[in-house]
Amino acid sequence: MAVRLSVNLNKVALIRNARGSNHPNLIQFAKDCEEFGAQGITVHPRPDERHVRYADLQPLKDVVKTEFNIEGNPTPKFIDHVLKVKPHQVTLVPDAPDALTSDAGWDTIKNKEFLSDVIAQFKNEGIRVSLFIDPDNDLISGAKEVGADRIEFYTGPYADQYLEDREKAIKPFIAAAKYCHTIGLDINAGHDLNLDNLNFFCSEVPYLKEVSIGHALISDALYYGVSNVIAMYLYQINKTR
Repeated sequence: MAVRLSVNLNKVALIRNARGSNHPNLIQFAKDCEEFGAQGITVHPRPDERHVRYADLQPLKDVVKTEFNIEGNPTPKFIDHVLKVKPHQVTLVPDAPDALTSDAGWDTIKNKEFLSDVIAQFKNEGIRVSLFIDPDNDLISGAKEVGADRIEFYTGPYADQYLEDREKAIKPFIAAAKYCHTIGLDINAGHDLNLDNLNFFCSEVPYLKEVSIGHALISDALYYGVSNVIAMYLYQINKTR
């Protein structure tokens, strides 16, 4: 099956919040992204709500027709809101409250008890759970043990190394993806994927289900327009190298 593209709307919300108005309209933007071909919508509400706000979650859930994914650090407030909204997927990310952006995956061994409890709460409500994680087999095994349905590869290191040596950069993700498949974990990926490095990642990493892209896609949209950019990203995902 083709890899799905989920568009992260955080940067759209950031622009809206800068003027204290409702322009751009986040809800309409989500609907338009789906109309233009996006196969999912992702948001990442942070404690300071500088991007997507908790108040945005239910209105987004009400209009998203593809797949709604909420990602974030599972604080009590985050857990409470996700359980109320019941998105299709929740992606748990271990970012600090003051983090500029997510920059590391979970230590599923150190956080085993905590993650087991949190994941059980979501799965009891029928919400698929994905864990943001580095391509490390021990940590991936830990993700399986705590009950995750999927993992989302943190692809920052891949993006950082891509121009220097893409074969070296992709190698750990290929190996980790094969291991995920053997233990029954589905695979998502995200962070710093863009029009330059996306096709190689999707072509080389087996069993990939979904990529979540926000910053690069919205930045490209400033030049090419949203409908064109979504088509460009889908082309990179699906073209044969």
